[in-house]
Amino acid sequence: QVQLVESGGGLVQAGGSLRLSCAASGRTFSSYSMGWFRQAPGKEREFVAAISWSDNYAYYADSVKGRFTISRDNAKNTVYLQMNTLKPEDTAVYYCARYGEPYSGDYCNRLGEYDYWGQGTQVTVSS
Repeated sequence: QVQLVESGGGLVQAGGSLRLSCAASGRTFSSYSMGWFRQAPGKEREFVAAISWSDNYAYYADSVKGRFTISRDNAKNTVYLQMNTLKPEDTAVYYCARYGEPYSGDYCNRLGEYDYWGQGTQVTVSS
């Protein structure tokens, strides 16, 4: 069983920054691509960013490209999401997730292909 625990959310003014972390349990973290998703009130959960298991590839939703950066530290079993120049429309609960198969999923933005999810962390951006 894999557990994912997000942290780092909070309230920030527009234009500010936050860094989210997602700590994973288990010994196989480095074998899996990881993703960040978000869900705003009344909206469907949507893809934000993904990073490949090899750490060679990062993939972003158009809405966050150039402002958000995903990274990973395999020694710490942790994936990060650095969020800069935040906008009120970035307000949502942010979730990290593990891709369902090892050594694959480099550019996957489809929710259904991720098998383990964290509990989420709230990000609120005030105008």
